[in-house]
Amino acid sequence: MTHWNCEESELQDLINRGRVHSINGTVIKKPAFAISAPVPAPEKKKSKYNNKKTIVDDITFDSQDEANYYLTLKLLQRAGAIKSFELQPKFVLQPKFKREGKTIRAISYKADFRVREASGHEYIVDVKSEATKKDAVYCIKKKLLLCKYPGIDFREILW
Repeated sequence: MTHWNCEESELQDLINRGRVHSINGTVIKKPAFAISAPVPAPEKKKSKYNNKKTIVDDITFDSQDEANYYLTLKLLQRAGAIKSFELQPKFVLQPKFKREGKTIRAISYKADFRVREASGHEYIVDVKSEATKKDAVYCIKKKLLLCKYPGIDFREILW
């Protein structure tokens, strides 16, 4: 048995670290929380590609470039060059399925915009930077999209 000769604050620290289990035969339970100074909240994680979330018309966009393209589409719609546009259309690349009793999630691709021209022609737009264009997951999903939907008019906009 080890005997400790220390101040109360040092004793509390030893208890918190699990180094002391009893004092004079009395069993001490480790508190559910450690007594220490408050820890500051971690800083907000920086974006992988240094993009800044941008809010326009109460819509949050993943980047300023995407928000700017949205504003461009609004102007084109007002001018009559396009009939309508849709934000973040979703395309299922592989449906969900079950294997050995487990459900495997579907693989889907979310584009930035689906645009309908006044003529009725429809195309899909993804706004990218040079860095995001090279993202491995994006490249694979884009290939799967083009394979599954061969007639799709897909436009990658480098802003």
